[in-house]
Amino acid sequence: MATDDPPFAMQPPRLLWQTATIEAIALQTPGVKSFFFDLAQPFAFHAGQHVDVRLTAPDGYQAQRSYSIASAPATTGVIELAIERLDDGEVSPFFHDVAAVGDNIELRGPIGGHFVWSVPQGGPLLLCGGGSGVVPLMSMLRERAAQRATLPTVLLYSARTWEELIFRDELLALHARNDGFELALALTRESARRERDYARRVDAAMLEDVLARIDGTARHVFVCGANPFVEAATAALLQTGLGAALIRTERYGQ
Repeated sequence: MATDDPPFAMQPPRLLWQTATIEAIALQTPGVKSFFFDLAQPFAFHAGQHVDVRLTAPDGYQAQRSYSIASAPATTGVIELAIERLDDGEVSPFFHDVAAVGDNIELRGPIGGHFVWSVPQGGPLLLCGGGSGVVPLMSMLRERAAQRATLPTVLLYSARTWEELIFRDELLALHARNDGFELALALTRESARRERDYARRVDAAMLEDVLARIDGTARHVFVCGANPFVEAATAALLQTGLGAALIRTERYGQ
């Protein structure tokens, strides 16, 4: 969707592949692991950007996928990618079943200039994430925290269950800082565990309630997730009266 802000000119005309070493691996949920890559050639990036990862088999066959950067931009030497296991995928099963600390992986980036945000752009900020779509939004929240910003921000994060909430404990800790960030969770397959959370899919009434937590308005809106989630959330946002020009979307999968 269109936006009032011009896209950043953030990447060189030609991005080169480089070798990155897996420095650490952390389990986020039963189906998602975070991989921390030490870059041979560190690069600066903006919250919301992604990288391409390329695997090459012994017979020369290559598979390539794009993954959003979860790290805050201040962390340029090591970047975090949260990779969800897709049983029918070509790349994610390798990371979950084979990849180990010390392995070298090819990647290139940063990529993307539309779905990005930085503190000087200001707020209020409304973030809507479904499943692994929370990853680039987490980069934005980490950037906000790293810069000690207090601009009104709310994340509406939808997942099937409490155990499938990626970065759950970190998000709860950010909410507890009481610095203008509000966390709203929408669980679609079990009851809500916190007051003011939800036990249903995202809809217009929910979004109106969430917007009320930042005084009913938003200057920037970011929606990320699988295509059905993005379509539903965007339609619901438009029902609340938000202008289409405010909404930026990123879709995972097909």
